[in-house]
Amino acid sequence: MKTIEEQELPTKNECAGSLKNIIDALYVLNGKWKIALILSLIQSSKRFNEIKKEIDGISPKILAKELKDLELNDFIKRTVYPTTPVSIIYEATEYSRTLKNVIRELSNWGEMHREKVKESMRKRQVV
Repeated sequence: MKTIEEQELPTKNECAGSLKNIIDALYVLNGKWKIALILSLIQSSKRFNEIKKEIDGISPKILAKELKDLELNDFIKRTVYPTTPVSIIYEATEYSRTLKNVIRELSNWGEMHREKVKESMRKRQVV
């Protein structure tokens, strides 16, 4: 891993541009459920209750709101089938797949952070 000392520092304009880009991305992907929902639907298309069962802890009200937000931002597609009863299937769009590398990096970082916290807790128990 490169350290900050080995890297060239970005210019003030580059920092400002990066900050604006990050703020825009976090505005769309904010909250604790959106990336989990996208990942769930990238794996396979699902009905509302299937998503609810897969993502532990999300309430039906929040799930409905998050799905609506993701649909508005073109991350997921909602298809209504005229069956009895009506079937609604949610699926990831091609646009949501552009987050593949972001999701992979977040997963890697989350694993590293979890190990760091575990190690810190072990050290505290030894003392």
